[in-house]
Amino acid sequence: MEESKSPQVPALVPLMTKERFSDLSGLSLDTIEGQLRRGYLPSRKVGRHRMINVALLQRECLDDEEWS
Repeated sequence: MEESKSPQVPALVPLMTKERFSDLSGLSLDTIEGQLRRGYLPSRKVGRHRMINVALLQRECLDDEEWS
């Protein structure tokens, strides 16, 4: 039996770690960290951890007129 390297968290959660976002998106951790530094990915600090605000990212993508 193969062990999972991270807990199976659904993609539809409001916040997630950059590591989990990397697993789900296929982007490297370095790319995600760069996008966070540049403000391309919305984030929220929870305690000492910076979490990606997936709910806001989804809303921004749905509201973006370029995608319509």
